[in-house]
Amino acid sequence: MPAARGSHPSGGRENQCAGARNSIRPTGVGEPTGPHFTYRSHRRKVGTMKIGIIGAGNIGGNLTRRFTALGHDVSVANSRGPQTLTALVEETGATAVTASEAAKGAQVVVVTVPLKAVPALPDGLLDGAAEGVVVIDTGNYYPRERDGLIAAIEDGLPESRWTQAQIGHPVVKAFNGTYAQDILSNGRPTGSTGRQALPVAGDDAAAKQTVRDLIDELGFDTVDAGGLDESWRQQPGTPVYGHRGVVAEIEKALASASAERTAEWRA
Repeated sequence: MPAARGSHPSGGRENQCAGARNSIRPTGVGEPTGPHFTYRSHRRKVGTMKIGIIGAGNIGGNLTRRFTALGHDVSVANSRGPQTLTALVEETGATAVTASEAAKGAQVVVVTVPLKAVPALPDGLLDGAAEGVVVIDTGNYYPRERDGLIAAIEDGLPESRWTQAQIGHPVVKAFNGTYAQDILSNGRPTGSTGRQALPVAGDDAAAKQTVRDLIDELGFDTVDAGGLDESWRQQPGTPVYGHRGVVAEIEKALASASAERTAEWRA
């Protein structure tokens, strides 16, 4: 079922629906109080990877929990410095680093910070990354409650196209409309009836497939949402945003999206 109008999926100010139930956007759905997740994947499509996560809010924190549990080598950074990530490191075994160090040697980098913070990311952020690094953007534009006016997005540029321009590297849009708690608790084995599906958009077919394979390891199906110019179909306010449906439902939601950003989601 789609998220209730006015809720957010991803979690935390650094991307909760990529939120709190009573928030205007889907951000995390609260922090877990029990086991972190119900499903451990035994399938390994992409091999053990070095993953850098920039942003340790609800989405970044829960991806850190899940990727380390799957055996990936995870480094995590936030805006306040490694010393503030002690609890997450002790819980997961991830390595706390600065934002400028997060991508060093990484095969996958997850950018999960507020859009307004993207231009402030370190110059040369990806210079030390592995060749062919795949960058995942979980970002959403929340002009009224967080980001302020970003003129290019207001004029119709898809959010992830704007982020890509800021960091100077192709991105794949994923997790932006996903409730943070779902990452921990909704994963199911491949082929399971009712398995939740997530939309994934990007221009590079190989990079997009890597992201889809990682999401499959997390326990979710995926839907190819097209190139980055089509990624507006999964922005806040669209039918797929916060939707927990199966593949066919997510495909239908993407197809029914309108390119016009409603007043609720404009500055």
